[in-house]
Amino acid sequence: MHSRKPKVLHELCGVPMVLWPVRAALAAGAGQVVVIDSPERALEDVLPAQVQLAVQPRANGTGGAVTAGIAHLDAHHAQGNAPGASPGAAVDAETDAPVVVLSGDVPLVSATAIERLVAAHTRADAQATVASTVLDDPSGYGRVVRDGDGDFERVVETKDGGDASPRELEIHEVNTGIYVFSGRALRAALPRLTAENAQGELYLPQVLELIRADGASVQAHLIADPQLVLGVNDRAGLARVREHAQAAIHARHMAAGVTIVDPVTTVIDVDVQIGPDTTIEPFTTIKGATSIGEGCVVKHSYLVDCLLEEGASAGPFAYLRPGSVLRAGAKVGTFVEVKNSDIGAAAKVPHLSYIGDADVGEGTNLGASTITANYDGRAKHRTTIGRDVHSSVHVSFVAPVSVGDRAYTAAGSVITEDVPAEALGIARSRQVNKQGYAERREAASKSPLDFEKR
Repeated sequence: MHSRKPKVLHELCGVPMVLWPVRAALAAGAGQVVVIDSPERALEDVLPAQVQLAVQPRANGTGGAVTAGIAHLDAHHAQGNAPGASPGAAVDAETDAPVVVLSGDVPLVSATAIERLVAAHTRADAQATVASTVLDDPSGYGRVVRDGDGDFERVVETKDGGDASPRELEIHEVNTGIYVFSGRALRAALPRLTAENAQGELYLPQVLELIRADGASVQAHLIADPQLVLGVNDRAGLARVREHAQAAIHARHMAAGVTIVDPVTTVIDVDVQIGPDTTIEPFTTIKGATSIGEGCVVKHSYLVDCLLEEGASAGPFAYLRPGSVLRAGAKVGTFVEVKNSDIGAAAKVPHLSYIGDADVGEGTNLGASTITANYDGRAKHRTTIGRDVHSSVHVSFVAPVSVGDRAYTAAGSVITEDVPAEALGIARSRQVNKQGYAERREAASKSPLDFEKR
C-alpha cells in the first residue's frame, strides 16, 4: 500500500477493511472471534469489544499467524470465557469444533458465504476445507491443484518465481485465503509446518497437505461469485473492492425503498441508515453513522454523522457535519453548512449560511447569509434561537446569545445580546450618505492630496 497505515486499517466504505470479515464472522454465529495482529497492536483500538486480539510475535507467514491465534483460543479456554464473550463460546482444545480462518484483506466475504462453507465442510465430514474461486486473471494468488479425479491435492503459492511451475501458473482456480478446519486436526498440523519456500515463511496451505498426508479428508469448496473473495494487495485492488462494496450498499437501500437517482455518482458508507421513500439525488456523499428518515430528499450534498428525521431535506450543495440534526420537515438549502446543531421541525435555513453549535426552534426561518459566530478563539459557545423566529438576511449571531420565540432580527445586524420573545433586534450603524462623493473621487485621480483634504 506504500503507507504508514497497516493495509487492513485502510477504509472501505466508512469502515476499516479488517472489520468487514470480523462483522461477517459475528453475523455467521462465530462463538469467538480472534484477530491476529503484529506486536505494534495497531488493530486493537478498532475491534469490537467481543473480539479478542492475538499477537504474532514475528512476521513468519500465515501459518505463524494462525499458530498465534490458536494459542489465544487455547489460553482463552483455559482461563474461562473472557468478559463480553458468550457463555460456552470458547473453543475446547480437546474437542473437534470447527475453526474458520478468514483474511483481513479479503473484506467482502459474507456471513452467508461463511455459513455455506462450514455446512459443506460438515457434510463432507472433512478435516479441512479451503474456499476457492475461479478468476480470469489469477496473478498473485496461490493455485488450487487437483488430482486426476478432480479432488483437492494441494495449494501452490506464487509469490516468488520459484514457488510454482509454469503448468501450475496456468491454473485459474485460486486459494481465497479462507478455510475451515477441524480444531484438533489444525492443532496437530501447525507444529509440523516448514519454511521450505522462496520466502522462508510458514504457509498455512501446507496444513492442508499435512492433513491430507495423514489420510484425512481435505476438500475445496468453490465459491461461484469471485467478488465475495476478492483480495486487496494494493490501492488499485482496494478501489476495485470498493466499487463492488458500494454497489452492494446501493442495492440494499434500493431494495428497501430508497430512490438513488444515479448510483454511479453517489457515495454511501456501509453504516448509513436510510428510510423508505427517501430520494438521494446525484453527486451526494453520505458518510459515517448518518441516519436519514422516511420521505427525505438529499440533493448534491455531503453528510457526515448526522440525523435527518422524516420529511427533512438537504441541498443542493449542503454540508451537514457531525452532530447535525434536521428535525421532521426541516430544510437546509443551497450552500449551507451545519455543524453540531439541532434544526427544529419545519425550520428553514434556505441558503448561504453557517449554523454551528446552535439550537434552532420549530418553524424558524433563517435568512440568507445567517452566521452563528460560535468560536471566540478559545472555546465554542452555543446560540439558541426560539420557535417561529424570522432572521433577515446577512445576520450574525455572536454566541453565546439567545433569541426568543417569534422574534425578528433586522437585515445586516450583528446580534451580540439576547433578543426577547416577539421583539425586533437591530444591531447596525446608522446609514450616512456623503453628498458629492463621486465628484470628489474623480478629482482624486488627478490630485490625491486634494482628495484627502476634501
